Order: sequence, then structure tokens, then C-alpha cells
Amino acid sequence: MKKLTILLLLISGSLFAGGRDTLFADDPIARMLDSLAHHSYITRIPKVPTQRNNKYGFAPDSVPRPTVETVQNRLNMLDAQSPFDLAYIDEVQPYIDLYAYKRRHLVERMLGLSQLYYPIFEEQLDKYNLPLELKHLAVIESALNPNATSPAGARGLWQFMYATGKMYNLEITSYVDERCDPYKSTVAACEFLQYLYRIYGDWQICLAAYNAGPGNINKAIRRAGGGKKTYWEIRPFLPRETQAYVPAFIAATYIMTYHQEHNLYAIAPRATFYDVDSVSIKQQVNFSQLEAVLGIPYDELAFLNPMYKMGVIPVSVTGTPFTLTLPNSQVGNFVMNEQKIYNYVNTDSTMMAMTVQQVQKIHTVKKGEHINSIAKKYKCSVAEIRAWNNLSSNYLKPGQKLTIYTPAQAPVQTPKEQPKTQETAAVKKDPVKADNATAASGSGTYKYYTVKKGDSLWSIAQANGTTVDELKRLNGYGSKVVLHVGDKIKIKKI
Repeated sequence: MKKLTILLLLISGSLFAGGRDTLFADDPIARMLDSLAHHSYITRIPKVPTQRNNKYGFAPDSVPRPTVETVQNRLNMLDAQSPFDLAYIDEVQPYIDLYAYKRRHLVERMLGLSQLYYPIFEEQLDKYNLPLELKHLAVIESALNPNATSPAGARGLWQFMYATGKMYNLEITSYVDERCDPYKSTVAACEFLQYLYRIYGDWQICLAAYNAGPGNINKAIRRAGGGKKTYWEIRPFLPRETQAYVPAFIAATYIMTYHQEHNLYAIAPRATFYDVDSVSIKQQVNFSQLEAVLGIPYDELAFLNPMYKMGVIPVSVTGTPFTLTLPNSQVGNFVMNEQKIYNYVNTDSTMMAMTVQQVQKIHTVKKGEHINSIAKKYKCSVAEIRAWNNLSSNYLKPGQKLTIYTPAQAPVQTPKEQPKTQETAAVKKDPVKADNATAASGSGTYKYYTVKKGDSLWSIAQANGTTVDELKRLNGYGSKVVLHVGDKIKIKKI
């Protein structure tokens, strides 16, 4: 009986007359999927799908094209097990084409991300007694991009607007935006969906209300007249984007279930749900300190903790501490070195100034400037500029306004190096032979240390009885230091 209304409308031609074989211009579903191509961390995941040819033996470059009848039969099987109407209709096909053919490489990245986020979604949906199919709602909302931002200002995996996020107790400050917190935003989405179902009692209308808001749904119900209250009956009176929303949901549910039948396999993410864990933060800390002490790359920390807008985890004023998500392999290191990490913040005056004494500046992009040159000018990272300005790519236009945060007090300039002696010049020419060399310098004697995998300035300083500040001074480092395996570092000889 649940398909009766759809069939009557299809027969009468009042709903899908002529059908639709292409997406409308600037379709938001396609736009969100494309956002994955501009996420610097996600795009650096190696393009090697896992379990290729695992089920059907397709050639690696094969693109299966099942018949419409086959797709209909698959959806009918899903429909029989779901409280949603998942029957095939004409307007589902353009979104199946988008996922299965036009954006295949992005769908494989999305399948990989689902291994990190779907277990979170399923756990909370089950807790709130909601249909598990709702996990696919995040696919059409954000393409599982935790940093997704819509032109209207909605953010995160579940695309909450500012007001709705605050309504569901998501904290939004200069440092924190919990709309991008995978766990907390999922809880808020469950509460919102539960509220919508109590109002309408129809899951299709709940989906539409999630997209358009209850106000637009109530207007469409009134305009439809005659007591019509199903999604398919009020659909012609909904905004164009919302008319496409449920067909897109059906297509997303289909492709995330039958991806192997289309020779689509997950590009293995750097971390799945079972590879990460969270720790509570007791004092303010930022990603740069964590990178320096634990050796975890800044961009990995930013990806696992997308709620921290400026790479800073502040002290909570609510009494409930903020959490930090880390790879399982690093949780023990954090616990064992937690106080050292906080002390590292207190002993590095330049880094402390960057975290708690920042001045906001507005930079107007000039012709010929690019994001790397601007980052160098203000002594910050490209990732920070993108986070401060909600940029989805590194592309900038002349005249564009950028918000930049700089230290309130300029850091002390590194003293100029002393004139090179013949010995230091020889060392520079052949650093490999100089591993154990010592040379005279203006401040005494020093030796060279070769950076190994897992090293950080902090660990090198601890092992050699010196300080991070001293290493920075001796090597002419600024506040941002990225070490590479094989680098040679001067260390004052004791």
C-alpha cells in the first residue's frame, strides 16, 4: 500500500511528466560530492581501492551498467526491508548516474570515509530508535566531508545552520564549531529527526523537512489542499532543491548498498572508526604542539578533529572538557606525555603568543599573490588560512578578503648566523660525513644529529639534554618547524 500514491501519480502524469535525465545547474548534491576533490587531506589518500574484483571479478577499469529493470529489482528488495519508500522513479536515475558513472573516483573516497563515520551514525540512530537508512542522509548532505560548508552557511557532516546548531546545543565559538564534530553533530541530527517525525509521522516528509525546514513543508501542505500530506502529493509545491532531495536519498541508499555491483570499492582511509580513540583535554593546547611532541602531522590532527576551527583546543568553560581524537597507536603516548605537552606550551613563548594573544587582520589578495606567499608573509600555514576563512581549495581571487590571525607581539628575531668557517662550509657540502662532526661556533661547540622517523624537536631536545628553544635558535628555525627524515640538526655539545 505504501507505493499506491506514487503509482497513481505516475499513471496520471501529474508528478514526473517527461522525467528528468540530467541534474539541474549547481545541484547541491553534486556540489557536495565535488567538495571531496578540494579537501587537501582526503585527496592525498592513495588512490588504491581495497578489495578490487573481490565479489564479481570485474576488470579494474570496468564500469558495469545494469539495466533499469535490474536497478528497480534491487531497490524493491531494499524497499521491502525499509520504512522508507525506495521504489525506482525517473528522477532517481540522474543521481545514480552521478554516483555510479560521473563521479566514480569521488564515490570510492566517500566509501572509504564511511568506514570512519558510519559506525558513529549507526550507534546513535540505534540509540534514538531511528531507521538505520538515515545514515545515508549524510551522504547527500555533505558527501561525508566533515569540513563541508554550503553557500548558505550550513556546516559539517549533517549540514546544520548556525541557529539550528545552537538550538541543539552545539557550541559555536571563534575556536570551536561543534557542527563539524562527527559525534556531537550526529546526536543533534538524531534529536532533530526524531522531532520532525513526531510532527509529520512520515519519513519522506521528514527528509524533506530536514532539507527545507518545517515552515516550507507546512506551506506546501496548505498549497496542496484536500488533506494531502504525503511527500509525493506535496512535492510539486516544494522548493526545487527539496523536490530532488528524496530521489537523491534513494540513489545514495542504492549506491552505498550496491556499490560492488557497480565495481566501486572503498579507497582505504588513513583511519577507520576502529583505528581511533578520544582523550580529554585539561589545558589549552594546539595542533602545532601536538605535532611537535607526538609527531602526528598537523593535517591529520585537523582531519580527525574538524571541530577546532583554528587548530586550537581551548579550555572548556562548561566544566565538560573538550576531547581530542587520535590514532589508537598515539593514545598511550599522549597519556604518558600529557603534562610534558602542556609544559611544552608554557615554555615556548612564541607558540603561546600565537594561541592566546592573536590579533585579527584583513588581507586583501593582490594580483599575483597566492595562498602560499600569503602564509609565508604572515608566518602561518596554508591550512590555518583555509580554516580561518572556510576555504574549500587553495584558489584565491584578486580583491578577495582574507581573515588572518597574527601574534600580538612579534616573536624575537633569530640572531644572524656567524660567518661560516672553512670547517662549517665543509660540513655543509658533505653533511653525510659530518654526522659525528663537531665544529667551533660563536656559542661553543656543536654536533650534527640526523633526523629519524618519528623524531620531533621535543624528543631530540630531551635525548640530548637541551631545549626546543635552544635548537630553534641554533638552527635558525622560526615558530613553525617541519622535520624530514635525513635532515641535519645542530645540537650544542655538552
